[in-house]
Amino acid sequence: MKNRFTFMKTSFYLIILLACFSQPHSVFAQRSAADYFEEGNTKAAKGDFPDAIQAYSQVIALNPQHAPSFFNRGLAKANLKDHRGANADYDQAILLNPSVAMYYQSRGVSKSLQEDHRAAIMDFTKALELSPDDAKSYYNRGVSYAKTQNHRNALSDLDKALSYNPDDLAALYARGNCKQDLQDFVGSLADFSRVIQLSPKRIGAYVGSGLAKIELGDYQGAAADYTRAIEINPDDAGFYNKRGFAKNKIDDYKGAIMDFDKTIQLDPESFEAYYGRGFSKGKLNDQRGAILDLNKAIELKNMNVGDPKKIVYSTKLTREILDGLRNQVKERVKIENLTAERAEAYYIRGINKTSIGDKKGAIDDFTTAVELNPTYSNAYFARAMSRSSNGDQMGAILDFTSSIKLRSDFSEAYYLRGILKNSLGAVNEGCLDLSKAGELGYQQAYKVISSYCTTPASAD
Repeated sequence: MKNRFTFMKTSFYLIILLACFSQPHSVFAQRSAADYFEEGNTKAAKGDFPDAIQAYSQVIALNPQHAPSFFNRGLAKANLKDHRGANADYDQAILLNPSVAMYYQSRGVSKSLQEDHRAAIMDFTKALELSPDDAKSYYNRGVSYAKTQNHRNALSDLDKALSYNPDDLAALYARGNCKQDLQDFVGSLADFSRVIQLSPKRIGAYVGSGLAKIELGDYQGAAADYTRAIEINPDDAGFYNKRGFAKNKIDDYKGAIMDFDKTIQLDPESFEAYYGRGFSKGKLNDQRGAILDLNKAIELKNMNVGDPKKIVYSTKLTREILDGLRNQVKERVKIENLTAERAEAYYIRGINKTSIGDKKGAIDDFTTAVELNPTYSNAYFARAMSRSSNGDQMGAILDFTSSIKLRSDFSEAYYLRGILKNSLGAVNEGCLDLSKAGELGYQQAYKVISSYCTTPASAD
């Protein structure tokens, strides 16, 4: 959803009444000023904001010290999205009467809508100094904190707002998003679930709930949430894309392809959908179709596309036993979130190229993946496999080492580095790697140890 955090505006009708009845008619220079003020209130109540502005301007011309008219004119301008003009009127209202909390709150909302969130926070803080129990100001300040990435303070303010009204939909929804930003997916899910209970057609809550469930590993539940979002709005490409992602996670590759097809139909430039569909096709052994889709995933709207770095390979080392042991290791390929650099798409395309025997193309893709994301352990591991298969055993050892540095529990990387070192004569180092692999739970390592590590260790 584009607008994860929205501001709570001051109720126009409430302010009109307050402004109207809190001021005795004697404050006006003449009776007609009161008439203009009432006219402005009536026009604003009907949504006729341009004429309301004209009426309030007449009041101001007759009584330039009437703060409520500046304030109400500011509200009318804000309703016409003239936030700069609204702020100028709020400024004047505050200058004339600096003790009214709602003036600061409304100015804070207009500043926030102009992306001036730090100034807005100052206004909301002042409003709370004047009215410490105003839930709306806590909510709005919380949203402004969230907009400035200060999620801890945002959460504190949203908690405070909800302490006054535990079922406030806007505050629950905002807090759910805030908790997601703080990686509290359990708490986020609870908030979105409550929003859904209170307002079953609140589409953003299903999207937020789906995202939380994906992070918590409940992919079936996430798919169900996106299905509900699609039922409410069947024309949002992003909902199909997210459901396709969830289906990939539960190995429903055909269902995922249907969702990605729909995503691409609605949004032909969705590189994420091409990435997801490419992954699905690869899993269904349509490697060529996968590569075509992953080409699109990499090329569309991508500022990072460039020629992959060329690799110089060493001479081939043909050892049947080494190849046999290596080829027994199956890579555990799972779909991952596609980042802006699209390293994941290069990685999946490399896996599919490996499956059709395009070793060099696969290595190029894995190389690009690690250039785009130097912490991508799976891509180092996959490139190591390809390099070893292509005879570059030293290059493979370096890549397995990189995988291990990034993931200290990568048992398969220890195992394969161990057999490679062993095969190249570094028996002691190789057997220590195999021992570590077994310790991490890779049971095949013990079979290799029993066959190749029972002789006295050489001096490495």
